[in-house]
Amino acid sequence: MTVLRSVVLGYGSYLPERVLTNAELAQRVDTSDEWIVQRTGIRQRHIAAEGEFTSHLGLKAAQAAIAKAGIDAQSIDLIVLATSTPDNTFPATAVAIQNGLGINHGAAFDLQAVCSGFIFGLATADNFLKAGMFKRALVIGAETFSRILDWNDRGTCVLFGDGA
Repeated sequence: MTVLRSVVLGYGSYLPERVLTNAELAQRVDTSDEWIVQRTGIRQRHIAAEGEFTSHLGLKAAQAAIAKAGIDAQSIDLIVLATSTPDNTFPATAVAIQNGLGINHGAAFDLQAVCSGFIFGLATADNFLKAGMFKRALVIGAETFSRILDWNDRGTCVLFGDGA
């Protein structure tokens, strides 16, 4: 009996250009660099630019992963995007990434599981591949939490940034 297994061929990432430091946050909320670093280890976070959406971050990370893997984007027939900050409720943000890659076949969908989203995305893609439903999958984790944060809540605004 032949057992199918998934193999990671490449990886990629993308961070928005704008960096928000702890010192900048300390000007907005009652906090300090020392307080944030002591509790989280975070010194800075990246923030998406105006008009830069989750799909843009995910597409850039996907392009980097495809280049690193040395494959043709057209060989991908499944895209799973783990995100809690989609561009829109409908259609799925994964479809925008699929379109950006020039792929017009296969399936693309979003999966929302917050912090564990990427792990569930990998498991979901792995199961589809093992079942023989798809041949090659692209799994992406991308977020633009800066758009939904309460920037006056020091308990959460210090924790999140944007990236893929």
